[in-house]
Amino acid sequence: MSIERLDSGSRMSRAVIHNNTAYFCGQVPADETQDIREQTASTLAKIDALLAEVGSDKSKLLSATVYVRDMKDFAAMNEVWDSWIESGAAPARACVEARMARPSLLVEISAIAAV
Repeated sequence: MSIERLDSGSRMSRAVIHNNTAYFCGQVPADETQDIREQTASTLAKIDALLAEVGSDKSKLLSATVYVRDMKDFAAMNEVWDSWIESGAAPARACVEARMARPSLLVEISAIAAV
């Protein structure tokens, strides 16, 4: 059994790959001062980069969990998500309101993808 861990630390790994499946830790935006649309776009760009790093792409997403600080941002977040995800390749997805690690974070996304 082979398990590959990317950027593994004492608390977590940025990604874990096992059996041609990549599990990504929660991704947050690069700039937490932006609004929900910009934070979502930044977070999805980080997911795109991680997918490329492991030899995958967003068409191979299996599952995603979206955490938003406030459900009032659900529609705006979905506008960005809907323009990012490829038609016919939407993963299984959940979206929940959650208390974030920092008040400036409006969105965090974790994902699982086929490699």
